[in-house]
Amino acid sequence: MSWDALWLSLRVTSLATLIMVAVGLPVAFLLARRPFRGRTVVEVGIMVPLVLPPSVTGYYLLRLLGREGPVAAWLRADILFTWQAAVVAAAVVGLPLFVQAARAAIAGVDPALENAARTLGSSEVEVFLRVTLPLARRGLLAGLLLGATRAFGEFGATLMVAGNIPGRTQTLPLAVYDAVLGGQYALANRLVVLMTVLALGSLWAVRRLEEA
Repeated sequence: MSWDALWLSLRVTSLATLIMVAVGLPVAFLLARRPFRGRTVVEVGIMVPLVLPPSVTGYYLLRLLGREGPVAAWLRADILFTWQAAVVAAAVVGLPLFVQAARAAIAGVDPALENAARTLGSSEVEVFLRVTLPLARRGLLAGLLLGATRAFGEFGATLMVAGNIPGRTQTLPLAVYDAVLGGQYALANRLVVLMTVLALGSLWAVRRLEEA
């Protein structure tokens, strides 16, 4: 078993999931509850990684995160071919799934209940935290699981921006790729079974949340 790759995948997925929630939850709320100019542009921008080939998404990230890109200028650092770049790639590809599910869950909350809380003196933040989030929690958790699972399995964009450096940027999908190239099929089989079990478990949990 490639324990370094497993540990790195878990770390990358955990941080990517935090980014997905921090970015995706406000976006999902705006899309579900607030009409605004440029709404279509935001929707397309969030969802486009679902339809682009991973290598193309990776190329865009390569340009954004590279030495001449805006992110490097803002951070004053080049994070290409580091595990941090893998976090960004995982968050970008997982974000659309989380936003889709979160938007649907928030839109499914009865606005009358939110308005009732407002008439009782609750602020918008209190309404969101005490009414909207609890009522939308199953859909939010389902989206979180889908996004995190997609982030865990990310390959193409990660390879473009983080490379495949054992012990540094090699996640489990990249370890599978290396194992197959090296003819280590026993190792590849173990890694593939592990990732398949995790994916099936995630989908089962999502289905149970939807049926609850």
